[in-house]
Amino acid sequence: MGGIFSSAKPTLDLVDLKGKVIVVTGGNSGIGYETIKILAKQGAKVYMAARNESRVIGAISKLEHEGVPAGSVHWLKLDLGDPRQAKKAAEELITKEKRVDVLINNAAIIDVPFELTSDGLSQTMVTNYLSPFVFTKTLLPLLKQTASLPGSDVRIVNVSSKGHNFIGTENNERPRFDSVEAFNKTFGDGWKGTLKRYAWSKLAQILYTRRLQRELKASATPITVIAIHPGEIKTSGVILKSDVPWYISFLYGLAMLLSFKSVEYGGYTPAFAAASKEIAANKDKFAGVYLEPYGKIVKGSKWARNDELGDELWTTTEKIVEGLGL
Repeated sequence: MGGIFSSAKPTLDLVDLKGKVIVVTGGNSGIGYETIKILAKQGAKVYMAARNESRVIGAISKLEHEGVPAGSVHWLKLDLGDPRQAKKAAEELITKEKRVDVLINNAAIIDVPFELTSDGLSQTMVTNYLSPFVFTKTLLPLLKQTASLPGSDVRIVNVSSKGHNFIGTENNERPRFDSVEAFNKTFGDGWKGTLKRYAWSKLAQILYTRRLQRELKASATPITVIAIHPGEIKTSGVILKSDVPWYISFLYGLAMLLSFKSVEYGGYTPAFAAASKEIAANKDKFAGVYLEPYGKIVKGSKWARNDELGDELWTTTEKIVEGLGL
C-alpha cells in the first residue's frame, strides 16, 4: 500500500485485449512495469521498449512470476537518448508486427543535470519529448493502418506529469517554444532547475498530445491521443538532488509518507487511458484530453491548453527533426 491515507485500489473496466499489440516505453520498472502487468493480464501482446536487455529479461521473469502469461511480453530495444535510435526501434517493430493498437510513451528521466547532446539539444527534452515524438511519428503509419481495421480502437498515451503546472507561474510569463534556444531552456542550476526542466518536457508532452490529436482529427483518422498524470507515486525516479535544502527534503519526505502511493497504483491511469471501456464508448469526449488519477479529465495549466503554443512547439520540433535528417 502507499501512504498512511491511501485510498482503496480502483476498479478498472477494460476492453478485451486478446489479439491486440501494445508498446510501453521504459517498462522494466516503476509505472511502466505496473502498466504492462495490467495490460498483459488482460490478454495483450506487450512490447517492453527499453535499452537494457538484462533488466528487461529480469522484469519479464518477475512479471510471469506475478501471473502475467508466459510469452506475452517481449523486448524491443529502445534508446530514447538519441532520436535516431528511437526511429530505428520503431522501424524494427514495423518489421515484426502487422498492427499496433496502443502506444504508451512512458519512459522519462528526472534527476539529471543540464546537458546538451552531441546534436546540441537538451538531454532531458530529447529523452522525455523529442525521441518519443520521433518514435511515435515513425510508428504512425502502422497505427493508422491498425485504426482502419474493423472494430479497432487505437490509442496513443503520453505519460506527462502534474509538474507541468510549475511552468509559467513566475510573473505569469508566456512560455516559448519558438526556437532551439527556447527548446533548450536551462532554468538555471541546482535542484530547482532540474525539476523545471522535467516540468518543461512534460508541458511539451501535453501540448504535443493536443496538437497530434488535432492533426489526426483533420485527416479523419480514428486514433485517440491522451496525456496523463499517473499520480504521486513512489518510484525510483522520484528522488531529490543532494543540493536540496534540508527543510525541502523534510517536507518532501513527509509528503511521500502521507500521500504518495506505492508503485502498483501508478499503472491504473495509464491502463485506463490505454484500454478502458469508458473511453471506447466515448472517444470524442476523451480525444486530446489530459487525465489525472484515476481517469479523471482535468484541464491542466492554462499554458498546457494554449493551442498557439502547441503549434509553436510542433513547428520547432519538425524543424529539429528535419535538421537531424529524420
